[in-house]
Amino acid sequence: MQILDGKKTSEDIKNEIAAEVARMKADGQKVPHLAAVIVGSNGASLTYVGSKVKSCQQIGFESTLVALPENISEEELLDKIKELNEDDDLDGYIVQLPLPKHINEEKILMAIDPDKDVDGFHPANFGKMALDMETFLPATPFGIMELLERYKVETAGKHTVVIGRSHIVGRPMSILMSRKGNPGDSTVTLTHSRTKNLEEYTKNADIIITALGVPEFLKADMVKDGVVIIDVGITRVDDASNPKGYVIKGDVDFDEVSKKSSFITPVPGGVGPMTIAMLLKNTLLARKIRSRK
Repeated sequence: MQILDGKKTSEDIKNEIAAEVARMKADGQKVPHLAAVIVGSNGASLTYVGSKVKSCQQIGFESTLVALPENISEEELLDKIKELNEDDDLDGYIVQLPLPKHINEEKILMAIDPDKDVDGFHPANFGKMALDMETFLPATPFGIMELLERYKVETAGKHTVVIGRSHIVGRPMSILMSRKGNPGDSTVTLTHSRTKNLEEYTKNADIIITALGVPEFLKADMVKDGVVIIDVGITRVDDASNPKGYVIKGDVDFDEVSKKSSFITPVPGGVGPMTIAMLLKNTLLARKIRSRK
């Protein structure tokens, strides 16, 4: 069993990007500029956005944090989005989700300029991904593909079962794993909460990518020997014995399932760190695309 170490791999990627940014600076080119928009004071969102800004500083990107009040109107937020779209100094930006309930998330995401949508959520970018065109891949699926490639996990002709059909992870993973090339060329089954006899699919899977959000849902008796496990789940579970009062659990019963796996991502330290690294990679791509124009 080999651990797919997202923490180490994400640091490798950041170092590669930092070296490229240093070359850009030395050549007198503009360095990438990423902005993050956060509305309100959701603790998890603040932590996540803070780590993105810190990562930008670490690799030599310019970064801007746009912190907006919880009670901002939808119209005011759309005005801010328009401003960011028109800002020539900005290569890419993300709007941190979830947004407050009085704001229509879909309307906001649709208003983002697809050329600056480094989260890869805009339908224009999702469509390009499905058609194998150059675009920004959603950061978490992009990170998973990068892990599979760097650890030389064989995917061609394999049966991949994806658990969960979200637009952010499950649906894009099913498309990416079935695309031509490496990683890819997989036969994909997309399963979800309404799938009957889920175990029939997981027991026959060569690769399982789970993004369900149910702690330790996938047990050892649901998988075959030699399976590759990608655990996207991340849930806080109350634990009085832990100084923090909680522990982070994935969708997979790691202790038992790892004994049957050929490759497996830990939680934390697997897919999570890769998400931020790939967001930075998308921002670098955005700068390169803008410099061609």
